[in-house]
Amino acid sequence: MSDGIGVYPGTFDPITNGHLDIVARSLRIVDHLIVAVAVSAGKGPMFSLEERVAMAERECAAIALPAGKTVEVRPFGNLLMNFAVESGAKIIIRGLRAVSDFEYEFQMCGMNVRLNPDVETVFLMASEHNQFISSRFVKEVGRLGGDVSGFVPARVRGDLINRFREWEGE
Repeated sequence: MSDGIGVYPGTFDPITNGHLDIVARSLRIVDHLIVAVAVSAGKGPMFSLEERVAMAERECAAIALPAGKTVEVRPFGNLLMNFAVESGAKIIIRGLRAVSDFEYEFQMCGMNVRLNPDVETVFLMASEHNQFISSRFVKEVGRLGGDVSGFVPARVRGDLINRFREWEGE
């Protein structure tokens, strides 16, 4: 099954192994995946938009892509549905970890259908070894000196360590 262009939106602050698993698995559904990095200024991200885009580009480039499949990383700051339509996407990909994710995503999906019924939302369940990973928990564990190497790629772990060192130096 493959259907053109899909958008996988998120803050990706930072991008985790769970996010990358969803990226890889999305390529079973779409030919071209746009990893859409949200501005998300209201969330007070740890990394700037430019840093998050660069991290996502670097880590997505390390994924072994199936033949004929492509991944692109782009920032966005407008309504997700508008971004999807402007990008030519017919599918929005969302990852689900738990029932609490489902409630929020269910409401978002309903709103998106009302905005544009021609764009489908597809939910991918987090794989069993990624179900508990969230960027928020990764940042908290890292900030408190815990080992996050099982939750993020090595270079992202390095980015986190460097950011915490910068903050300690202030």
